[in-house]
Amino acid sequence: MRKPSITTRLALGFALVALVVFSLIGGGLYAALQRDLLRQQDDVLNTAANDVQYSLSHIGSTGHWARLRAKLDTLTSSDSSLSFWVISPDPRFAYGAAPPPEAAMRPGYGHLPRPDREYPMRTLTREIGPIEERPRVKLIVGLESAPYFHTLHTFLSALAGLLLLSVLLIALLSRWLTRTGLRPLLRLSDQAQQLSPRNLSQRLHTESLPIELADLALAFNGALNRLESAYKQLEAFNADVAHELRTPLTNLIGHTQVALSRRRGAGELEEVLQSNLEDLDQLRAIVNDMLFLARADQGEAASGLVRTVLAAEVGKTIEFFEFVLDDLGLAIEIDGDIAAQASINTAQFRRAMTNLLQNAIQHTQGAARIDVHIRQAGDLVQIHVSNPGKAIEPRHLPRLFDRFYRVDSARRDSGETHGHGLGLAIVKAVANMHGGGVFARSEAGVTTIGFSVRA
Repeated sequence: MRKPSITTRLALGFALVALVVFSLIGGGLYAALQRDLLRQQDDVLNTAANDVQYSLSHIGSTGHWARLRAKLDTLTSSDSSLSFWVISPDPRFAYGAAPPPEAAMRPGYGHLPRPDREYPMRTLTREIGPIEERPRVKLIVGLESAPYFHTLHTFLSALAGLLLLSVLLIALLSRWLTRTGLRPLLRLSDQAQQLSPRNLSQRLHTESLPIELADLALAFNGALNRLESAYKQLEAFNADVAHELRTPLTNLIGHTQVALSRRRGAGELEEVLQSNLEDLDQLRAIVNDMLFLARADQGEAASGLVRTVLAAEVGKTIEFFEFVLDDLGLAIEIDGDIAAQASINTAQFRRAMTNLLQNAIQHTQGAARIDVHIRQAGDLVQIHVSNPGKAIEPRHLPRLFDRFYRVDSARRDSGETHGHGLGLAIVKAVANMHGGGVFARSEAGVTTIGFSVRA
């Protein structure tokens, strides 16, 4: 089942709010009118009762009773909308065709039901003390309430009609206003539907959008920027992977074809197999590195952590380069917080250090010294590897840790452990798996590349 649109939801919401508010207002007006009409009835009854009570209080003989009867006849309406009763144990001092029921004779206000009328009569009963020959009597004044009930019913009908009409009008106006207000969103949706991989640089226009939608469009454009960057990196990555795999595969095919072109001796075949083994080993290294990076991208954290002194692990890694350092006339020194400790996966840590040191050795010019600086920074321990050499332009520094990224031909093998452009990418993966990060800078003829791990 298709859900209603935002326009319909808002229109119904506004209509519901209007219905509740108008109902509360209408209920208050109805109650106020009802109290006012009841007060008017009571005022009429009080006025009539006061007039008759004054005359009745001064009449105590049958001789004067005839004048009171004539007055009551005059005050009684022809349509019986205003009626009077005088209830007395002495028939000579009684008035009214038929006495009201006992309930209407109780002092105060009340209602007198009548079988021939739709609405009861509003009554006011008072007791008047005896005087001369007249005993204690009850004066009952009755007022027809039908006009007041008709007024209430007319008001209620008009109120209900206006309420429904107002709610319907508000719903229609709300729908129109909502559709008008959502037009920028519809235009934004149309622009979004026109986006395609063929035009990655296309962005949503934010100039004519309201503030709320402008923020949304800017956030969406930011996501498109990141998506375009990731898409381009993926394209370059695929091309680089194909390039890196093509070289050893081409060598394998070429060597094998040459070996099969004519009969070979055992020595020649052994030489071909040895060459093929080297290329296969390179392919295996690329695949293993790619699998490691894939696990890191999926958020895999380092396991098998051991609390250790990082300077000691760096020293063990340097030992693998002793012969290379001697041949090149290079030296590596460790300084800084050499007592700093961290919980690390030692194999992964040494792998990252090997990549950094290999990178530094390859790009150090002449006989020089490579510095490894360890620094405790809050809850992180940073390992800096600095080497003198050709400067790297600032625009390249943020991308040194991208897979297969090349600065230029002079640094084609930058950061490569196996010569395929994944060395620094693996350093970044190791740092991320240990809760740290990477950094790089190149200034004053010294390039510093390093990573950090959580202490």
